[in-house]
Amino acid sequence: MRTAIEKKEVNTPSPAKISGEASVSHALEVLLASLDDSQAEDIISIDLRGKSALGDYMVIASGRSQRHVGAVADHMLTALKAIGVRDMMIEGLEGADWVLVDTGDIIIHIFHPEIREFYNLEKIWVTPDADQTKASKKSVH
Repeated sequence: MRTAIEKKEVNTPSPAKISGEASVSHALEVLLASLDDSQAEDIISIDLRGKSALGDYMVIASGRSQRHVGAVADHMLTALKAIGVRDMMIEGLEGADWVLVDTGDIIIHIFHPEIREFYNLEKIWVTPDADQTKASKKSVH
């Protein structure tokens, strides 16, 4: 199950930082598909354009156990590398309670459920007036 959090229209798109043959939107589609394929849970895509200079999107997902979090992250990293995404910053893969991947344009958090609940990143980035809808694989932004 995937949820997209839409942004209000902003006329100035941020420059792409993902290099190679992958565009930001294509990389987002690939990583969301990878998370679905790996049976990640509670997948949320947050559009950060116009809200933060950290990146264009933040994706948050959960795994059922540390082993599952690690496997989901490995599968996603392989998928992103296959489309040409390089120079990713990766933190937490060893412990697999919380894996953070930063592509420059997309920030991905894969959590063990208790850790996700504790930090509650969705609450930080989601405003009360944000439009929360379930996203299909073709409509995530």
